[in-house]
Formats: sequence, C-alpha cells, structure tokens
Amino acid sequence: MQVAPQEYQNVPIDIQTSKLLDWLVDRRHCSRRWQAQLQLVRERLQVAIQDMPENPEIKELLEGSYLHYFHCLRIVEILKGTEASTKNLFGRYSSQRMKDWQEVVSLYEKENTYLAELSSLLGRSIGYEVPALRRQLGRCQQAQQELARREDECQLGASELRERFLASCRQYGIAGADVRQELLALVQELPSLLSRIGAGASALGEAIELYQACVAFVCDSPGAEVVPLLRFVGRSGNTTVFQWRTGLPPRRVERPELRRTPQEPPQQDTIDWGDFPAEAPQGGDIDWGITVEPSPQGDDGIDWGDGEGQEGTITVVEAGTEAPEGVARGSDALTLLENPETRNQFIDELMELELFLAQRLLELEDEADVVAMSQLQLAPAVLQGQSGDRVRAQLATARELLAQLCSRSVQHLCMILASPRYVERVTALLRQKLHQAELLLAKRDALAQKRREALAEQAALEPKLQRLQEKTRELQKLIEADISRRYGGRPVNLMGINL
Repeated sequence: MQVAPQEYQNVPIDIQTSKLLDWLVDRRHCSRRWQAQLQLVRERLQVAIQDMPENPEIKELLEGSYLHYFHCLRIVEILKGTEASTKNLFGRYSSQRMKDWQEVVSLYEKENTYLAELSSLLGRSIGYEVPALRRQLGRCQQAQQELARREDECQLGASELRERFLASCRQYGIAGADVRQELLALVQELPSLLSRIGAGASALGEAIELYQACVAFVCDSPGAEVVPLLRFVGRSGNTTVFQWRTGLPPRRVERPELRRTPQEPPQQDTIDWGDFPAEAPQGGDIDWGITVEPSPQGDDGIDWGDGEGQEGTITVVEAGTEAPEGVARGSDALTLLENPETRNQFIDELMELELFLAQRLLELEDEADVVAMSQLQLAPAVLQGQSGDRVRAQLATARELLAQLCSRSVQHLCMILASPRYVERVTALLRQKLHQAELLLAKRDALAQKRREALAEQAALEPKLQRLQEKTRELQKLIEADISRRYGGRPVNLMGINL
C-alpha cells in the first residue's frame, strides 16, 4: 500500500527494546565503539563532580543512582546561573566548573554516545533490574504466606497439646495447675473412697445368699462358701488385711513406709498414661495383673499387676517381717482394697457374682427355658422366689461397684499410694506436654518475627521498585523523543516494555 508523503510523517517507528542498541548501531546513529567513548565520559565526569556549588537540585542529582546525559544537561543549565559572574564579553565562561561540565556534555554528544548509553540503561532496567526486584518482592510475599501458615500450625499444635494435657488431667481428676501436688492430694481421698466401695458391698448380701443357695443346690455341696472376701467386706467393711487374715481387729496399726525415689525426666519412648478412655469400664477391661474369665457382657477381665505402660513392680517396704501379737504391720496394715492381692481377690469375687446374676437374669427372662425351670422345681425357696426385677437391681449394684473400683481414677490413686515414683513419672509426662506446647509457641513467635522481617523488606522494596519503574519510563520517553527528532518528528514506539 502506497503512503502519501503528507501521511508518511505520521507512520510510527516500532522498535523492539531488546534490539534497540543494535538498531541504533545498524542505522549509524551510534558508533560500535560507543563503550570506549563512554569510558572517557565517565572518567571526565568523576573529575567534574569533585568541585560543585552548594545547590539543592545539583545535590539531589548527584545523590541519584546513575548520572546520564540529560542529568548533565540539567547541571549545565543550573551552572549558567551560579557561574554567571564568570562570563566574559564573548559569552564564554572562565569558570573551571562550567568548562568541566561542558566538556562532559560534548564527549557525550560525540557519535551520540549518550543515546547508546541510555539504550543500554533501558535494556538493563527492563531485562534485569525490574524483574529482579519483582522476584524479590514475590519471594517476600510467598515467605509471609508460608510463615503465616506455619504460625497457624504451631498455634494449632500448641492448642492441641494443651488440650491433651488438660484432658489427661481430667482423667487423673486434677486441674493441672500443680500436677505433682494435686496428684499427691488425691491420695488423701483414697481411704474414704475405698471405704464407700466397701460399704456398698453390704447391699449385695441378698445376692450372695442367692449365689450360695444356687451353688449348694446345683453342686450338692452345702458346706462350700462362695465369695468369702466379698461376704466379709459386706459384713465388716474395708478393714485391714490383718483383721481379714486373723479374724481379730488389730490393737495397733503401723502403716508401711513408702520408698521415695528421685524425680526422673521423661523419656522419649515412655508410654503416655494420660490418654485414657472417658468411660468407666463395665465389669473391668483394664490389665491389672490377674486374669478373670470373660463375663456374658463380653468383658475381658481385669489386670492390676505389671501391665504394659506401667512402671515396673510397685513395692511396699515392710515395717518388719515379724510383728508383736495384735499389731498390724507392713502389708497387713493396709486395708483390703488397698492391698493389691486382696483387692484383686475382691474384684474376682465381685465379677464372679456379677456373672452369676447376669446368667440368672437371663434364665428368669427366658420363659421358654423349660430345662432350667424344671431343674429349679426342687430348689430352695430363695431360688424360686426371686423375681427378674430384684435380680436386675442386684446386678446393677454389683456392676456399679465394679465400675467404681476399676475406674481410672481409683487405679491412679492406688498406684500413687503404692509408689511415689509413679507420681514423679506421671508429673514428668504431663509436664512434657506443656513443655512441647511452649516450644511450639516459641517457634510460632520466631516465625512471626521472620514474617515481620519479610514484611519490612517488602515495604522497603516496593518504593524502590516504583522509583525504578518511573526512571525506566522516563528513559523510554527520552529515547523515543530523541529518535523521533532524528526522523522528522515521526512517532516512535519502544516495544516489549512491561512495567
């Protein structure tokens, strides 16, 4: 398409910025040796700036990152005012300052060295400096997001550990303000708690007699006594082992001394005693050392011995192997439900009675069990006269006592009573949770500090990027105007500049 001469003036010149310098050299606007000429300019410029007048605008220009040709032109204009008194009749300046800066401008204009330098500055700015600052800003923003996410994780982890600590404390029945003292204070409640459980066994007298009658009738052994310890506790309460063993109350009780052990730090491979189920077991499903036949309800039995996760053998130091007559000493001075051996026997017998009552209740509720009904036609009246509601009430009482005695809190109290080392161990493990929570909170604070540092770096980079973008746009306009002047005012567009 043919362009009219009058319209040719308006045809734009589009130049790819990345190829601008080659474009200027190819069209002989700039010399290929422009860098050598620029070296002379920079050397002369270093000499010229050594002696400058006190002027705010000149001071601002000299404090800039890089002086180029148009800055030098502005300095010359300023010097025309400050050095006006040195101008002679021929319009020339005798001031060395003016001569130095005029020489700098002249060297710049030789072979359009200034245009090559501006093109080089523009290419470096859009190709390296602006992208580098943007990447640095992006890293700051990404770091802030990542650090904020990790802060939230640390806060969540600390909250979870704190909640686990409080949940474990609730399992032990303490508030958690002073773990060790609160655990030791629980021991004071153990005697009254065990006394209440022992007193509750008195409500099972009718069930025991029913069981006794059934065993005597079915096994044809009227002299065999069932659940002797349970019967004794129901009759006499939670007395000393001495009274159970001898049949006489002691004249004096000498409680055993507990072996004190130093507090030990928690080990990484220890088992956490704090996370127990919230529900009390029905019939007992705790491994405390003895094995009991499963009940009809599917219970697995109770073990109060050296189960997994406990602290080895719990020993009670005897006050003496021989005691005067009538004196309860050592393990004999413990109550029946404090002593592990008699406590296990009590639970055995209580679960035995529970199993019998559960089976008897099933027989009473199953009217189609003709065989069982016919077998009991010749049974004593105590067996035939029992109703389902009465047996159900007795069964509920037995299970309630089992739930109380096999509860986690009673387990812990018995362990505390038997071994102060257990107290120290639990205290250390619980405190470890709090220590881990504190470490996470400290890590959160460190991450927050790093995030604030990244934010401060971003705040410092943003105005720096903005100034660089403004200077780049200024360079673009200066170059476009200079090239346009060389082509009769035709519009010039530098392409590929993305700011």
